[in-house]
Amino acid sequence: MTVPRTRVVCLVRRPAGDPVPEDFAVEERPLPEPGEGQLLVRNVYMSVDPSMRGRLEATEKHYTHNFRPGEPLDGRAIGEVIVSRASGIEPGAYVRHQLGWREHAVVDAVDVSTVDLSVAPPRTWLGVLGSTGFTAYVGLVRVGELRAGDTVFVSAAAGAVGSAAGQFARLLGAGRVVGSAGGERKSHLVVEELGYDAAFDYRAERPQDALARLAPGGVDLYFDNVGGAQLVAALHAMRQGGRVALCGMVSQYGDRRDQQDLQHLVQAVLKRLTLRGFIVRDHEDLRPEFERRVAGWLAAGELVARETVVEGLDNAAGALLSMMRGANVGKMLVQVGEER
Repeated sequence: MTVPRTRVVCLVRRPAGDPVPEDFAVEERPLPEPGEGQLLVRNVYMSVDPSMRGRLEATEKHYTHNFRPGEPLDGRAIGEVIVSRASGIEPGAYVRHQLGWREHAVVDAVDVSTVDLSVAPPRTWLGVLGSTGFTAYVGLVRVGELRAGDTVFVSAAAGAVGSAAGQFARLLGAGRVVGSAGGERKSHLVVEELGYDAAFDYRAERPQDALARLAPGGVDLYFDNVGGAQLVAALHAMRQGGRVALCGMVSQYGDRRDQQDLQHLVQAVLKRLTLRGFIVRDHEDLRPEFERRVAGWLAAGELVARETVVEGLDNAAGALLSMMRGANVGKMLVQVGEER
């Protein structure tokens, strides 16, 4: 079966300030025949990630490439192999790859990973069993050096990485897990559904006051997804010898950046803190351990795989914009094809 053309989401222009729907368009583009060592994949789900906001800008990225006007967007996706010209991967297999934001993709077999649908459904392999969950695991276990009994603070606790990080911290032996979220509803959800011990609405309460109230003995490990005022609050709340895993800083994207005075970094000196940034792809050696552990937690019913799913490629740009406004709980996905 050959699909000579496919629909893709393209960047029409770089956003002037916050992105708007007119910055994107769904177009038909030619689809090449798969060559030797390649696969034709029918995408089923694609991932929508906060890092995509930064990729819309023109500033240089040291961990990935920027989106370019006139070209299709890309990102993580999972789909069914329709045609295989690679040994070891048969038609009907489900694979993860990096050519999302389109209905079909021709990908090099060396750049995909097959998934076991008997362990979890396709969308979970993009969420808690995918790079989202892996990011949370790496940040806690390797970068943050989580220890039994730690008090852990996670910002953006209702988001894709945060919803996994809080649950993983609890399952890995943290003594207390505190989260922040945007809005009262999300703050309740992360406690009632995701197992956080406590949470606060960063829009309604100053983060520094909230941490003093919810973690009065101090914080041992901060998993930072947002930067800005919440990072400052965490620095003041940290115990001596605490660790900060710097995962993302969504407060620094766009025109309304949350700028904070660098004088707060003296807390890192006074408290002998470790602040360590990380990019998850540098830690692939941990993936087998991560998948084994998370698959076990899922099988035992100890882990909630929370997702927000938007239907159809035509709504993909809208899903990105709504995620930037905090409309999602857990992993934001777009379903672009039927599961079989």
